[in-house]
Amino acid sequence: MNIFRKKVLDTQQKTQMNRNLKLSDLILLGIGAIIGTGIFVITGVPSANNAGPALSLSFVLSAFVVILSGFCFAEFASRIPIIGGPYAYLYVVFGEFAAWLAGWFLLCEFLLAVSSVATGWSGYVQGFLGSLGVHLPTALTGGFDAAKGTYIDLIAAIVVIFITFWVSQEAKKVLMLNNLMVWVKFGIIALFIAVGVFYVKPTNWQPFMPNGFSSVFKGAAIVFFAFLGFDSVAMAAEEVKNPQKDVPRGIIGSILIATVLYIIVTLISTGVVPFAKLQVADPMAFVMRYIGHGVIGSIISVGAMLTLLTVTISMLFALARLLYAISKDGLLPGFMGKVDAKTRAPKNATFVAGAIALVFAAAFPLQILAELTNIVALAYLILMAVGILKLRKDHGKPKKGEFSVPLVPVLPILSILACLFLIAQLSGMTFVVFGITLAIGLAIYFGFGYRHSLLNK
Repeated sequence: MNIFRKKVLDTQQKTQMNRNLKLSDLILLGIGAIIGTGIFVITGVPSANNAGPALSLSFVLSAFVVILSGFCFAEFASRIPIIGGPYAYLYVVFGEFAAWLAGWFLLCEFLLAVSSVATGWSGYVQGFLGSLGVHLPTALTGGFDAAKGTYIDLIAAIVVIFITFWVSQEAKKVLMLNNLMVWVKFGIIALFIAVGVFYVKPTNWQPFMPNGFSSVFKGAAIVFFAFLGFDSVAMAAEEVKNPQKDVPRGIIGSILIATVLYIIVTLISTGVVPFAKLQVADPMAFVMRYIGHGVIGSIISVGAMLTLLTVTISMLFALARLLYAISKDGLLPGFMGKVDAKTRAPKNATFVAGAIALVFAAAFPLQILAELTNIVALAYLILMAVGILKLRKDHGKPKKGEFSVPLVPVLPILSILACLFLIAQLSGMTFVVFGITLAIGLAIYFGFGYRHSLLNK
């Protein structure tokens, strides 16, 4: 059994897809995926429960870890500009088994992210409907939790169905809606900053670190979820006009823009409202209502409902293309590795991705989805950092014009240690669920993938 068989490094690989995406599309795709639940939801509860105003430092720490990983992504994307992201990169560097692990973790990340954002979106919609006096039956308002009387999240299920059909269209058309919503998102955040900054009371930042520095680390492990999505840029490699230059720029650019916005919004939120009161699902809207701007709060709520769709679009877009890439190599059923003749998009893979996301979004609570998303993402980011060291050893330094991770091997090693540190902050139950997830992935590979792999023929 040869589980380390490798793909040949081929940067001139032909694609059946249309290469019509530009750098601006990639940056907006990345921002659309990153800035969503993190800024509209996660800026509240972790502040109230853990770090307080120092949550801004948690975002800085998480951003540092993400940027280190982003550098690794950027070099891989520049040197191996093919669809599949970490799955494809590690197939070349380490071989099939490592590629499958990275691909499996990525599949879990995108799947869980789509589901968790749909669940968060449902919370905003239910809050908005509640303000109008409209209430769904309790059984249809959340994932399965018999103690609370919830069994299915109807609104989350509906939004996943809608997004699935939208993402099955041609890539440029899909991202037109995404790009429009990202600009709406910028407008909402700008409105929040422009109004909120005049109500900041520095006394609300005291104590800045109410639960000690350890709370900053715990906060970082939670808000790391807010940065996931930059990897969706790499998934579009075969649909980009100039992938070797634009994919790395899209990754780094989207991370930096998101980091700045997260820090500003967190500082304003905790500066306007005492952090203990931010135990809410819609913190930005709550801040506006707290200072008597209910209309602006409603505008932010409606805007959040609209723009959270960009995260589900970006993540499902990436998930479908990852399923397509893995299936094309034979590790998953081949019908998902086909491109629709009309849209030039992986329609079969999109429908499968949407169907699975529908189950998770409708049946699982948000907290379980978020923590599991974090640990699978951190696991494959460790593989990516190790992969850069192996890439440099086997293929040398990047050529002129290709992105190069600075200070190799120091930064990749630092990335590995930082990811391990954040993993150590997660709960014990998260590790149990992660173990089960890993076991399922191994069963699929050894039960189906290994025998049906194209490299096995």
